[in-house]
Amino acid sequence: MYVMLQFLDVILTIVHLAIVVFNLFGWIPKVTRRAHFISIVLTAASWFLLGIWFGMGYCPFTAWQWQVKETLGERNLPANFIEYFAEKFTGIDFNTQFISNVIAISFAAVALLSVYINFVHPRTGKSKASITGHL
Repeated sequence: MYVMLQFLDVILTIVHLAIVVFNLFGWIPKVTRRAHFISIVLTAASWFLLGIWFGMGYCPFTAWQWQVKETLGERNLPANFIEYFAEKFTGIDFNTQFISNVIAISFAAVALLSVYINFVHPRTGKSKASITGHL
């Protein structure tokens, strides 16, 4: 049981990091822009809609992972995965409000970029010749 929980913790960490990295950079490649927008919408829905019932910034992956970590004996887990991972990775005890601000600013920036690239200027990245029809 303990080994299975450790494995699950590793899997949740990998999935969590993949979502974070995709949310930060998935708007860049043309091929992932629509998926990025969907990921941003789902993240916002989790944070703000599910947040109505579970607390603002609610993330089901964090909730599941914290259940696993608590069962494995970890205590005093921070409010969010980013703070936890940043502290584990660097050994620095980060200020929770600082991390929350970095998350909010980063999320707002990539959400705006995703809306811009997908809806305002969906042809971003095409050459000027292909946009104007001239070669």
